[in-house]
Amino acid sequence: MMYNPTKLLFFGTLISGSMISISSNSWFGAWIGLEINLLSFIPLMISSTNLMSTESSLKYFLTQALASSTLLFTVIFAALAYSYPHSLSMPNLFMSTLINSSLLLKMGAAPFHFWFMGVMEGLSWVNGFILLTWQKIAPLMLLSYNLSFNTFTIFVILLSIIIGSLGGLNQTSLRKILAYSSINHLGWLIAALVMSESIWNLYFIIYSFLTATIIFLLYTYKISHLNQAFSMNSISPITKFSLFSSLLSLGGLPPFLGFLPKWMVIQNLAETNMKITVTIMVTMTLLTLFYYLQVSFSAFTLTYTENLWNTPTTNLNFSFYWTIILTAISLFGLMICSVFFHIF
Repeated sequence: MMYNPTKLLFFGTLISGSMISISSNSWFGAWIGLEINLLSFIPLMISSTNLMSTESSLKYFLTQALASSTLLFTVIFAALAYSYPHSLSMPNLFMSTLINSSLLLKMGAAPFHFWFMGVMEGLSWVNGFILLTWQKIAPLMLLSYNLSFNTFTIFVILLSIIIGSLGGLNQTSLRKILAYSSINHLGWLIAALVMSESIWNLYFIIYSFLTATIIFLLYTYKISHLNQAFSMNSISPITKFSLFSSLLSLGGLPPFLGFLPKWMVIQNLAETNMKITVTIMVTMTLLTLFYYLQVSFSAFTLTYTENLWNTPTTNLNFSFYWTIILTAISLFGLMICSVFFHIF
């Protein structure tokens, strides 16, 4: 991407579109930023070497266009309702739900997740990382302006976590596993968004870091399915350990860094007497940990035969060092944060 001027241009406008949405003081300006972001991401998605990218870009464009048009017309109706209260009377709760639904459709949260797995399956790892992380920033920020802890919000949180947990149970494609994991994390992110701005910022930063670590490994070693990680002799045991321990951290296993933001969300929800909601959230997230553990356990304990001439030698290159550094932060980040918290 960095050596292609066209893609570099679209990447710059992609970032600027999100910034326009975040910094806008009106819904119309936010809609313009979202459209710039959308029209910049479509050319980045299309690749001449990937036949599925065209289908993914078309699915993404149609879904985002539907969400953008819903957002625009809802905002127009709301403005008319406030200007002419006698001629057009629509309840504020209905307007708020429509705006929130359009933003949830843009980021792929349940029950508006129907497009997310198909789009993710046809993208490269770099574009998949942008879809999983950066493309969620602007809708989440706009959602925070209009979100309250009502029945609709609780329904979206629980449904996102349930679908994200159940959907990844029988998947072998790592892109789909990360897509369902993203839906699961969106439920936690929306819960953190209602609680506190600082909590959801921390959650999103840690989620983006763990996703970047996993995608860096998958992109470096050209892995797309689980059986490739099991059977490829060119992958060293250290790299396999790094990949699957990072997956466990993304799932929120307690000794690892991924448990820290979930811990904060659980504590804040328990303090606001949302005990039933947080119980369902934790129970469903255990299912996510189940299929991560199932995959990781089989990878850690699998005894397979290798030919001696295919036995990999440890290649201490740039990617290997970065793998060790990122995995170390993922594994020991929670303990380091705890030590700093007690010191300061």
